[in-house]
Amino acid sequence: MIPFLDLKRVNEPHSVAIEEAIKRVLQSGWYILGQEVEAFEQQFAAYCQTRHCIGVANGLDALTLVLKAWDFPAGSEVIVAANAYIASVQSITLAGLTPVFVEPDPQTYLLDPAKLEVAITSCTRAILPVHLYGRCCDMEPINTLAKQYNLNVLEDAAQAHGALYQKKQAGSLGDAAAWSFYPSKNLGALGDAGAITTNDDTLADKLRALRNYGSKQKYVNDYLGHNSRLDEIQAAILSVKLPWLDDENKRRRALAQQYLSRICNPDVMLPPSDQLDQDAWHLFVIRHPRRDALRTFLRERGIGTDVHYPIPPHRQQAYETFAHLSFPIAEQLHKEVVSLPLNPTLTDGEIAYVIDTINLMSERAIA
Repeated sequence: MIPFLDLKRVNEPHSVAIEEAIKRVLQSGWYILGQEVEAFEQQFAAYCQTRHCIGVANGLDALTLVLKAWDFPAGSEVIVAANAYIASVQSITLAGLTPVFVEPDPQTYLLDPAKLEVAITSCTRAILPVHLYGRCCDMEPINTLAKQYNLNVLEDAAQAHGALYQKKQAGSLGDAAAWSFYPSKNLGALGDAGAITTNDDTLADKLRALRNYGSKQKYVNDYLGHNSRLDEIQAAILSVKLPWLDDENKRRRALAQQYLSRICNPDVMLPPSDQLDQDAWHLFVIRHPRRDALRTFLRERGIGTDVHYPIPPHRQQAYETFAHLSFPIAEQLHKEVVSLPLNPTLTDGEIAYVIDTINLMSERAIA
């Protein structure tokens, strides 16, 4: 009845304009690094209140390319929250660097600034705050520490399209920011796509080369680069959808407000509501001590859910070298979090049904 996410339904309001944009690219005969990419880069940079936007193939590449562009010594440390999505950690190791995990704040699920300073060593070169679920990290103390210790700050803004922090746009809060436009994002393409925003002219110039085999001039390679380019069709689609982002986020906030004000199950821990009008509400994530039983209860009544994420990075087989580490807060979060349906096409009636079902639930009902 209510799937966790129906991308066909989400994109339907834009379908005519998207078809026209694709046709325009097809007829142009230019499909890589052309006018559509340049136009979107200018639009998204302006939206994020930054001087530069560099379109790349996906969000992982966006993170990795920035870390490589900074040219830190091999093995240098980058601080990241222990409950981040694995892509945030993979970007660090793909750049030849070492992740240093810090416990998240159990209330916001974000990197806890109070735990940062003790994690800084002589090898630390950067902090990677992840704006998880659409809420910006507390950037003021993070930036203060970074300045004190001469560290770079790379925002992982993959879930924060349109989020604000102290009235400033996500993507303009650090030295650079990495974006994913994966189809499920608030600003989603119809395939993989990503970008980097920054106010650093030198960094932007280097990144434009790194995404294109390390080349600024055809067949002349200044760096060991990547093939990571935002393609013309995805850029055109993103240009169609960008003007609607704020309105769609406004709808997300209205639906989140309904969840926050009307869910009253004592076993459910709601996300914080203190920044309702600044969060992008990419996901509405609650906690429940019997998460799997709750998901079954909702599924049997026609409500889809998802888990972001079931396994913390240091418990993944890919990072078995970190398996000896213990992060109790992150590990508890990964056992309890569950994401409820939230997208701008959901009706008030659908949200009411989810709320009523959760409120009717009891420990006996899911036993």
